[in-house]
Amino acid sequence: MGFEEEYQAFLNAHLQARSGERFRRLQEGHNQAEMLFLKQVWWPLFYHFKYLHPEYEVDDFKDGKRFLDFAYIRPSMRICFEIDGYGPHLKNISRWQFSDNLERQNQLVIDGWTVIRFSFDQVKEKPRRCQQVVQQLIGRWLGDELDQTSLSLFEKEVLRLVIRKGEDISPTEVEKYLKLSDKTVKKVLSQLVEKKMLIPGSGTKRIRSYRLGNQVKDPV
Repeated sequence: MGFEEEYQAFLNAHLQARSGERFRRLQEGHNQAEMLFLKQVWWPLFYHFKYLHPEYEVDDFKDGKRFLDFAYIRPSMRICFEIDGYGPHLKNISRWQFSDNLERQNQLVIDGWTVIRFSFDQVKEKPRRCQQVVQQLIGRWLGDELDQTSLSLFEKEVLRLVIRKGEDISPTEVEKYLKLSDKTVKKVLSQLVEKKMLIPGSGTKRIRSYRLGNQVKDPV
C-alpha cells in the first residue's frame, strides 16, 4: 500500500483503540503539520508506522496529563517528536506558558525521553534535513543492534557510516573512512548489497553511491 492507505489505516487503528479524552485529542489534535511530518519525513525513510504513536498521553509532572505529537517507543528507546507551528498564538503566549513549556520538555528528558522538535516550516520546506535528523537519531540505536549480527567488522562500520551520514555514501568515502584499498571496499559493498543491507543509490554498471536497504530499515 502507498502512503495514503497506510496513513488512514494507521490513524483508524489508533482511533479504534482509544476512548474519552485520548480519542478526542487524536481527532482534534492531529492536524496538517502532523500529517505532513508523516508524509514528507517519516514515510520516505521507513515505509511503515510501526512503534509510532500519535498524540501519545504521558503523565504530567503536576499530576495531570500531557500529549506528545508523536512517540516512538521501542524496548530501549523513547523518542518524542514535536511539530511546532508558527502562528499568532505564539506571539500571545504568556511568560508563564513559555516557562511551563520548557519545564514540560525538561521533565520528559528527566523521565528518559529523547525530545526532537521540528518547525512546520522545516517539515514543509526542508524535509530531507528532517529525515537526516530522524535517521541519525534512530541509527544510534540501530548501530548498537549491529553488534548483535554476524556481519563482519568492515560491514558493520560501513553501515554505521551510512546511518550517521543520513544520506548516500560513495565508495571513495568508504575508502577514506576505513583506510582500505579500492578492491577491498568494492568487495565489502558488494557483500552488503547481496545481503540487502545496502542498495545502489546511483549508477548502473559502475555504482557511484549506496544507501540503506530494506534489511536495515525493516527492524526499525
